[in-house]
Amino acid sequence: MRQPLRSTRWSLSVALAALVAGLVTLPPPATGAGERAAPRDERAPQLRVRTVVRGLQHPWDVQQGPGGRLLVSERDRARLSVVRKGKRRTLADLSTQVWVSGETGLLSIAVDAGSRTLWACHGASTRRGTEVRVTRWRVDPRWRRLSQPRLVVGDFPATSGRHGGCRLLLDRDSDALFVGTGDAAVGTNPRSLDSLGGKVLRVHRRTGAPMPGNPFADASGARPLVWTYGHRNVQGLAQRDDGTLWSVEHGSDRDDEVNLLVPGGDYGWNPVPGYDETVPMTDQSLPGQQQEAAWSSGTPTIATSGAAWVRGSQWGPLEGTLAVAALKGSAVLFLRFDAAGRLTSVTRPPRLQRLGRLRSVTAARDGDLLLTTDNGARDRVVRVSPR
Repeated sequence: MRQPLRSTRWSLSVALAALVAGLVTLPPPATGAGERAAPRDERAPQLRVRTVVRGLQHPWDVQQGPGGRLLVSERDRARLSVVRKGKRRTLADLSTQVWVSGETGLLSIAVDAGSRTLWACHGASTRRGTEVRVTRWRVDPRWRRLSQPRLVVGDFPATSGRHGGCRLLLDRDSDALFVGTGDAAVGTNPRSLDSLGGKVLRVHRRTGAPMPGNPFADASGARPLVWTYGHRNVQGLAQRDDGTLWSVEHGSDRDDEVNLLVPGGDYGWNPVPGYDETVPMTDQSLPGQQQEAAWSSGTPTIATSGAAWVRGSQWGPLEGTLAVAALKGSAVLFLRFDAAGRLTSVTRPPRLQRLGRLRSVTAARDGDLLLTTDNGARDRVVRVSPR
């Protein structure tokens, strides 16, 4: 049985949304439908797709900096770049500091332009072995150099590099940093509150300390950092305007998921004994209460990855949807959820099915979407806007 939830200091709107999400159970995926049954009545506007920069290799994330700059991470090169006016320059070559193996390398980044602070999630080699961690740097006023590296939080499990997914998100309403982690393909990690694998964490963005109001704040060890658990391989995090937090994760051979995160919630991935991927992504036979996905892919998976909420009236009927990038599916899904977290529509614009594998999607300040392709060579960042 999981520990009881403790009170949080979230806003009333977040608390109500979380309560509803915990009580409402969506119907299971329709057999063979590939996703939960829902009307597909949203008509996408005509889209303009512009290449921002080319010549990348496995770009994992793109975030906005000041003055029109974009910050881009590349997983295997372990390179951070600044892109401005179509030109790329290297901000930092981290190849001597980042452990790269399989799905692990230089992964998600987060940027606070006002304080010139940059966070990155990456693999690392230590005296004890390999791990995944979050490091913070200061950036100089011209955005040409990193300095003052500080470990924020680490000791995320790592094995071969498999399931090393790590997504960062700065909370809009506090000093919290949300960190989504992979389970390192170790079956006991997701539901063990003493492991940081297969979790969403909520830590102070500068110190890495547990944030006040975390559901297991009074416990010892790793538990005070945990926001939610029972995840397989978290690839995306996005915060809606009502303050609710949503995650995206890879399924096994079925059921990629989008989840509305309830503080202290168990999301039901428990592939034991060993690493048994035949078990359900959300196993309702486990003790306690498991949170059902708000959306799942069914069979086959499409390898959903990054996500961002769509903002701006220029998007027409897609305003307020969650844009989710897909790697294997080579598409962007625009998912609409009502205030209770129920799926109401799914839209897949054909214009965004011509770019190959898509890793990350970020909402720019003007409402455009920034996408990274992940085809392995000649990758790029593209900007998507309604015509």
